[in-house]
Amino acid sequence: MIHPVILCGGSGTRLWPVSSRAHPKPFLPLIGETTLFEQAVARVAASAGFADPIIVAGAQHCDAIIAQMHGAAHQIIVEPAARNTAPAIALAAARLPEDAVMLVCPSDHHVADTAAFQAAALAAANLAREGRLVSFGITPEHPETGYGYLRRGAALKHGYEIAKFVEKPDLETAKTYVASGDYSWNGGIFTFQAGTLLKELARHRPEMAEQVKAAVAKGRNDGAQFHPDPERFSAIAGDSIDYAVMEKTDCAAMVPADMGWSDIGNWAALQDALRAGDEGKTDDDGNTARGEADFDQCRNVLAFSDGPRVSAVGLEDVCIVVSGDEVMVTSRDHAQRVGKLPGVTNLRSFTK
Repeated sequence: MIHPVILCGGSGTRLWPVSSRAHPKPFLPLIGETTLFEQAVARVAASAGFADPIIVAGAQHCDAIIAQMHGAAHQIIVEPAARNTAPAIALAAARLPEDAVMLVCPSDHHVADTAAFQAAALAAANLAREGRLVSFGITPEHPETGYGYLRRGAALKHGYEIAKFVEKPDLETAKTYVASGDYSWNGGIFTFQAGTLLKELARHRPEMAEQVKAAVAKGRNDGAQFHPDPERFSAIAGDSIDYAVMEKTDCAAMVPADMGWSDIGNWAALQDALRAGDEGKTDDDGNTARGEADFDQCRNVLAFSDGPRVSAVGLEDVCIVVSGDEVMVTSRDHAQRVGKLPGVTNLRSFTK
């Protein structure tokens, strides 16, 4: 059986003003009628052979998680402080048997092809049982400078060794990666046995491993929630699982995953996902509307509104977002910079 571990970290500020730190993107219905979190849970349903999910999140998100689980069995590990993905994943590993196979998934990504995701998870689980730490290697759909890449190494029975982890490249380098066929996007989805992960963490980050162990040992249960010791956990120097373990271990492997994946990292990425899934209204000029919108002499424009009609004339490659009394307009090329806007510090909640 595979144990899903769903990470609910991050603030989703690049999708401001719809997403905010107080109510981030996992809990919003951005694609379809259900939220990204609900979709993440549905992909690892018990009917598909998965165990009850373990959800790692801050206390501020527990109410939203409970509401969106709709009574389904789950456990929440409540992080006393945000310390990036390595400590969060290690908390879950420390709560599982050593031979338990973990499937670690972000709560705020979009996957169009659930069957392909589940097939990749099964292949990754087979590698994990052989002592591998496995990353999903997402089949790249285009040259992308916003993602890290994995270079494929020697073939294994259920996947490949990882020859190299590559940081986010410039555009020309990304083009060569995609053209070669040897590179995949690093989607931040992982599979390993709990004991293998903890052993490799102790090998490469022994202080972090000991602090996580102590935080769990001194933690407390509260129904379906587990609270690690706040003093011990808060003392951990945060780091990502890639930097802390995956890039250092000699056990790294990957499984190819062609599953219509997107991290929905900004408004341009959301438009692409809406268009690919036919979830918004997209016209012949590539303009996409979520809500009421009119386009005249426009090309590749996103209009996303929770109420007021958006009317656009003569625009190209622009995202227009209306949420409550906030309006945000950006070119697609600058969509990554939305999280730096002064208005993002406004912690108002989004009302569905």
